[in-house]
Amino acid sequence: MGDPRRQRKKFSKPSHPWQKERIEAERGIIKQYGLRRKYEIWKMDSMLKNFLNRAKTIIGEKTAQSEVEKKQLLSRLHLLGLLKKDSRVEDVLNLTLKDILERRLQTLVCRKQIAGTMMQARQFITHEHVIVGNRKITAPSYLVSINEEPRISLVNPLSIRNAESPKQAEAKAE
Repeated sequence: MGDPRRQRKKFSKPSHPWQKERIEAERGIIKQYGLRRKYEIWKMDSMLKNFLNRAKTIIGEKTAQSEVEKKQLLSRLHLLGLLKKDSRVEDVLNLTLKDILERRLQTLVCRKQIAGTMMQARQFITHEHVIVGNRKITAPSYLVSINEEPRISLVNPLSIRNAESPKQAEAKAE
């Protein structure tokens, strides 16, 4: 489990707790992407803010080190599938929260129609039914790189699609 003294929050909460527009927007995102808690949104939003802040500092500086950091940032975002190969640093500023949420394992399992709903995709992942390459990933928030995306699959598809399930019984009846 690791050293408890080294645990750090990976997100920052909103500055004001009771903003109706933000709460409604978060509720819509939770429903659309099948998230369990708001801190999942805040975690992805903090990741986005880190990318944006890093891009802003790179744009502002014109040193050899900033050129190295620029290449590293662009290659990382390309690997995550957030930017195209020939993108510029200014394109990082156009990223949105939904771009990052679309790269989560939970979303991709549902989009590839391995699972019927976002919640079912989440259940498959947490119950260790989904593998990426040859690794079992149990975190629905895992960001899938473009290299790993085609290698998302079920561990044993026959064990998931049980003949006794209500959906399978409906399919046989038709």
